[in-house]
Order: sequence, then structure tokens, then C-alpha cells
Amino acid sequence: MGILFSMLNLIPIALIAVVAIVVVVVIALITMYNSLQRRRIAAEGSFADIDVELRRRHDLIPNLVETVKGYATHEKETLTAVMQARASATQARTLTDRVEAEGALGRSLGRLMAVAEAYPNLKADGGFLKLQGELAETENRIGGKRQGFNQTVATYNEAIAVFPSNIVAGMFGFKVLAFFKEENEVARAAPQVRF
Repeated sequence: MGILFSMLNLIPIALIAVVAIVVVVVIALITMYNSLQRRRIAAEGSFADIDVELRRRHDLIPNLVETVKGYATHEKETLTAVMQARASATQARTLTDRVEAEGALGRSLGRLMAVAEAYPNLKADGGFLKLQGELAETENRIGGKRQGFNQTVATYNEAIAVFPSNIVAGMFGFKVLAFFKEENEVARAAPQVRF
């Protein structure tokens, strides 16, 4: 009888231990989930800082294209590509789609600027020079904000890749975010110094 009584005393202790373990696991899952959410929100907020400059760039592009169109009438394919890339960038909804669309827009703007180099009259046009300056200033601000965004994305991507938060990320559908890379080959190339 004494053994049965002592076993009955152990059941509540075992039950308490199991409940405690479950509570700890649930708290850990909630903590990891909330941490992942905060990092994702921080990445999206960081992109919102870039978004202001991207909208400014989108507003400059039609004027730039119209100015180039006046001088470079047979460059219709390049001008059309820029406007299509702009349309794609303004219509993209997800963060990853926006980053990809903005990269394509940056590449098409690079091609447009290369076309402009072939037209001396265009390069001398005051309106074009002003638009080109505003675009360069906007691109510089985008570049500065891109660094902060990419750091935030790296922190988020790392959090969803490492154990044990990768399990929580998989359970709740957290996806890797794309980095916002410099797509302009000229800007990425190292400057050459000649004497």
C-alpha cells in the first residue's frame, strides 16, 4: 500500500514537470515568432525609407525620357524599355518584387544615360542637365539608404536561417528577403586612375 501511495504522489510531480516543459516551449516559440516578426517589420520599414526616393526617381523619369526623346528619336527601344521598367517598378507589390523591379529600372536608366552620351546637343541641354543632376542626387540618397536596408535584411535572413528560429520561420512561412543591390555596372566598377 505504501508503494502505491508514493507512486500516486509522483504523478502530480510528473504532471507539473510536463506542464512546465510545455509552457517553456510555448514561451520560446512565441518569443522566436515575435523576434522574427520584429525583424521583418524592421526590414519593411527600412525599405519605406528608400521608397520616398524611389518615388522621386519615378517622377523624374517621364521628364527625362521626354527630354531625350527630343534629341534621340531613333532610340525608341531604349526609351520604351525605361518606361516599361518604371511601370513595373510602380506596380510591384511585394518587397521582393519591388527590389527586383527597381533593379531592372536602374539597369534601364543606365542604358538611357549611355545613349545620352552619344548626343552632344542633349548633353548640353539645360533641362537635361538639371534632370540628370536631380536623378544623380536621388540615386545617391537611394544608395545611402540601401546600406541600412541591406543590413536589416541580413539580420532578418540570418534569423530565419539559424537554429532553432529556422524551425519557427518554417512553421509560420517566413521567407528570405532579397537584398537591394547596385545594378548599375558603371557604379559597381572600380574607378580607373590614369596619369
